[in-house]
Amino acid sequence: MPGIDISVTIGATPTEVWSVVEDVAGHVEWMADATEIRFLTDERSGVGVRFECDTKVGPLTTTDVMEITEWEPEQSMGVRHSGAVTGEGRFELEAVEPDHTIFRWSEDLSFPWYFGGPLGEFAAKPVLEWVWRRNLTRLAGIVEERFPRA
Repeated sequence: MPGIDISVTIGATPTEVWSVVEDVAGHVEWMADATEIRFLTDERSGVGVRFECDTKVGPLTTTDVMEITEWEPEQSMGVRHSGAVTGEGRFELEAVEPDHTIFRWSEDLSFPWYFGGPLGEFAAKPVLEWVWRRNLTRLAGIVEERFPRA
């Protein structure tokens, strides 16, 4: 799939944003397409953590197997997808203005033949961009509600 890169500016510091994002199990709160996360490792944070994520986009469902490959608190988190859908993903946090963070989400994914392979990837890109933009709006709302500004 041609890569997807989206971002949102959140009215909170990188420390505050990270406190929500570092809770991998909590991603189901702001990712509409992630319905359940089950850890495959005893650890819940840091490089090497593995988990299954039940994912649903429209009528398509899959269990995505992921491993944390990068973990820089308040800066970035990277994952490798190794289930039916394969590829790499990354969250990046950048401090801007007083008390604001640009949160970037990038993904480079490949679909199996039964999800349409390269043609399915092409068709899915605008749908996934739409879903993930909504996810980032939800994330911003959760963070800003948790850390309100006066």
